[in-house]
Amino acid sequence: MTEEYAKHEKNLIRELQKKGYTANYIIKDNTLVDVDTKKEYTSDEVTIVGEHRYEGMSNPSDMSILYALKTKDGRKGTYLAGYGPSADMETAEFFKNVNEVQG
Repeated sequence: MTEEYAKHEKNLIRELQKKGYTANYIIKDNTLVDVDTKKEYTSDEVTIVGEHRYEGMSNPSDMSILYALKTKDGRKGTYLAGYGPSADMETAEFFKNVNEVQG
């Protein structure tokens, strides 16, 4: 990862969008939902291709993680989640069960 992506999630999101990671997702009822198509994915239909953690510049406890995701049907997108004290338990449980690309 280069320094330009180290401070702000939006910089890495833009770079991932250029690489085809254009879908945006939400977690609802323990499924990943594509905001545009409304297609729902279970945790076994999603793979984490990459992830990057961020700390708030003015408040280190303001933490987030940006996931680059690929779905079973080939859709690629991103999901930005809080972690640490601001973590949403439903989101944490969902991603705990998602496979990660190794290597």
